[in-house]
Amino acid sequence: MSDEPECTPQPVKPTRRIDARSLRGLAHPLRMNIFELLSLDGPATATGLAERLGENTGTISWHLRHLAEHGFIEEETGRGTKRERWWRRVGVTNELNTADFRDDPDTRGALSVYLHELVQQYFSRVVNYISEDWDDRWRNAGTVSDWRDLRMTPNQLEALNAELMAVIARHTPAPDAEPAPDALPVVVQLQSFPRKKRGTE
Repeated sequence: MSDEPECTPQPVKPTRRIDARSLRGLAHPLRMNIFELLSLDGPATATGLAERLGENTGTISWHLRHLAEHGFIEEETGRGTKRERWWRRVGVTNELNTADFRDDPDTRGALSVYLHELVQQYFSRVVNYISEDWDDRWRNAGTVSDWRDLRMTPNQLEALNAELMAVIARHTPAPDAEPAPDALPVVVQLQSFPRKKRGTE
C-alpha cells in the first residue's frame, strides 16, 4: 500500500468564453490590475485596492463597478458595510480565443490592450520574484526556464500545452483542502509559442 495521497480529479470550474463586450470591459490597464489583485490575493475593498495601486478610492470604485457589470467580479455579501463594500473575483475560468476577434476591427484595439497588459503582468510577477529575498528552499524550488531546441507542428504544440495543463490540474488542491503549514501561494506561468525564423538569407 502506498503512503502517497491519492490524486482525486478536482471538479472543473465553470468556464466563460470572453466575448467582444466583456473584452472591452476588461481591457483597461487599471481594471486589469484590480482584477489581478482580486484573483491573486482574494477579496478586497476599494480603499485597500486604492492604497496598493496608488489611486484614489473613487476611481477604484468606478472601475470595480465596471468589472462587476461585465461579470468579472461580484460583491461579497454579508461582509463590510454600505460605505465599505468587499469585492471578489467571480468563480469562473475566463477563456479568450484571439481568433474570435481577428476580423473585428472594433475589438482589435481592446484585444491589443488586453494582451499587452497581460504579458506585462506576467513579466512583473517574475521581476518581483527574482528581486525578493527568499530562503534557499524556496529559491531552489522555483524556476525561470526556457527551452529553445523544440521544433513542432501546430498539433504537436497543442498536445504539449494540453499535457502541461493536465499536470498542473493534478497538482491543484481542492478548494476546501487544508494547505500544509509551510505552503505559500504559487503562480505557474505557461508561455509556449512558435517563433519565426530570423537571420537566414
